[in-house]
Amino acid sequence: MHKKLLLAHKNCLTCKKDFLWRKKWQANWEHVLYCSERCRRNKNTSNSALDSAQSRVKKKS
Repeated sequence: MHKKLLLAHKNCLTCKKDFLWRKKWQANWEHVLYCSERCRRNKNTSNSALDSAQSRVKKKS
């Protein structure tokens, strides 16, 4: 069995994808909220963009 299967995982608050524990996050894993620097930088814009995209789809239906 691979050790990577046993790593902790979280969901990114921006893109909602799962991401796995990394050694560089070892000291502060409980404070890690985003899967990447890009998601961290876009934390406010992507949620509003996602909401606006969903509302456009609902209006078309």
